[in-house]
Amino acid sequence: MSLLGLDIGTTGCKAVAFNIEGKEISKAYKEYPLLHPFVGSAELDPDRIWESVREIIRKVNMEILHDPVKALAVSSQGETCVPIDGKGRALYNFVVTFDNRTIEQEEWWAERTGAKKIFSITGMPLHPMYSLNKLMWFKKHSPDVYNKAWKFLLCEDYIIYRLTGLPAIDHSLAARTMAFDITARRWSEEIIGLADIDPDKFADVHPSGTAVETIDKKIASDLGFSEKVIVATGGHDQPCGALGAGIIASGNAMNATGTSDVLCPVVERPVLSGSMLRSNFSCYPHVFKDYYCSIGFNLTGGLLLRWYRDTFCKEEIDRALEEGRDVYEVIFENMGKDIRDIYFLPHFVGSGTPALDSRSRGAILGLTLDVRKPEIARAAIDSINYEMKLNIECMEKAGISIDKLHAIGGGAKSKKWMQMKADVFEKPVCLPAISESAAFGAALLAGLAQGSFSSLEDAVRNLVKIKETFEPDKKKSELYREKYEKYKDIYSVLKKFNYRMHEKQ
Repeated sequence: MSLLGLDIGTTGCKAVAFNIEGKEISKAYKEYPLLHPFVGSAELDPDRIWESVREIIRKVNMEILHDPVKALAVSSQGETCVPIDGKGRALYNFVVTFDNRTIEQEEWWAERTGAKKIFSITGMPLHPMYSLNKLMWFKKHSPDVYNKAWKFLLCEDYIIYRLTGLPAIDHSLAARTMAFDITARRWSEEIIGLADIDPDKFADVHPSGTAVETIDKKIASDLGFSEKVIVATGGHDQPCGALGAGIIASGNAMNATGTSDVLCPVVERPVLSGSMLRSNFSCYPHVFKDYYCSIGFNLTGGLLLRWYRDTFCKEEIDRALEEGRDVYEVIFENMGKDIRDIYFLPHFVGSGTPALDSRSRGAILGLTLDVRKPEIARAAIDSINYEMKLNIECMEKAGISIDKLHAIGGGAKSKKWMQMKADVFEKPVCLPAISESAAFGAALLAGLAQGSFSSLEDAVRNLVKIKETFEPDKKKSELYREKYEKYKDIYSVLKKFNYRMHEKQ
C-alpha cells in the first residue's frame, strides 16, 4: 500500500506517493500559468488546476499498481481562493495570494479595528493577501458572484471537494484566511461579522489528519485508484513541509529555500506579542496536533540566484549543459572564496518579513573595480543568508527559540549553501533524507487518518531521517557576524530613497 501527498503550489502541482516505510515510490509534476487579466491581478484557472491534479494522480497511479494508494491529503498554498456555486461550478478564477486588488480592504481594517485586534484573534499581521479580504472585495465589486457563491474555497478544500463532494479545510490553512480564531480553533464570528460576510460561505473546518470521506467511486475510477481511498485534511504548505522535515518540537525550525526563503519554527502555544506583530510574523496552528507555528520569509530568496544566473551566467549555463550538470552547482563551484564587504539588499520583489515593505527595492553595495562575477555570486548568497538571520534574530527577540534548522527545497541540494547558512546563522543546519517534505507531510497526515500510524510522533520518529548535519565554523561565524551587523543597516539607509522612487512612479 502507499500514501499520496498532493502539493498544490502557485505555478504548479505535484503528486508524490510514499510507501508505508516512507520511501518515495512515484512522483509527477504539472505546471499551470498565472493569469493577469488586469494590472496588479494574479489569478489561476480552477479547471486548469483540477485537470492538472487529475493528470498527475493518474500518472502516479499508473506507476504504483502493486502499491495502491490507501489515503491522500493536500499540502496547499495559502490565501488563494475561488467562489463556487451549489453545483460546484467555479464562478470566477482563483484569486492568488499576491493579487493586489484588496489594498482597500486592508486600509478598511486598519481604520476600523487596527492591526493589533486582528492579530490577537487571528494571529495574522494585517495585510491585503488574506482570503477574507478577497471575499470582501467580491461583495463590494462583484456582488453577483458573491451572492451566487455557495462557498469560497482555498486550494485544499477545493481539491477535497472535487474528490469527495464535501468542502473541508484544516486549521492551518483556515488560519491563512484571517477569519479563523487560532486559540478557539474555529471560524471567528467576531471577525467575520465585522467584515459583514456570510459565515456559511467558508468550508467546514477540521484538525489536520482528519478523515473526511472516501473518494467518489466515479472519480476514483477516472483517476486510476483501485480501492477505496480516504481523503484527509492536510494543511498549509509551510507547516506541511515542517512536518515532513521532522519539525514537531519547539526550538526547531524548517528553512525552505526555493523561489522564496522561508523560516517555519514550531511553538507549543500561540505567541501573540507586540514584538511578533511589529516584525509581521504570523502565528497559527501547526498541522501537528496542538502545536503552533510561525513564518518568516524573504520573498526574493532563491529568486535572486535565478536572476544572477539569467543575467550573468551564459558561460556557466553552457558549461552545465555540456557536462550534464546543474548550473547552480557550477555557480557555487566558481563563487568567491572570501567573505567581503559586498552586499545585496535582496528585496527585488519587495521585502518579506520583518519589514514586509512592498516599496523596498533590491540593491548591490560595496562594488569596486576589482569585483568580478565570483564575488557578486558570493555576495548574493551571503546576503540571502543575512536576511534570514535577521528573521531568526527577530523571532528569538519575540520569544521563539530556534536551536537548529532542517533545510528543504532546491537550495538544500547545495552542500556549500547549507554550510554557509550554518556559518551565518551560527546554528546547526540538518538535511532530511526526504526532499519532498511538503508532500511527505501531507502523506503522513493521510496515513494518520487512514490508521497506518498510531501517532504523528511515531511516524516522524520512525520515518524522518537526517542524512547530514552542517555545524557552524566558529572562525567564519565570527567574520560573518561582523558583516551581518553592517548588513542590518542597509534597509533603513535605503528606505527613504526607495520611497522617493516609488512616489515618482
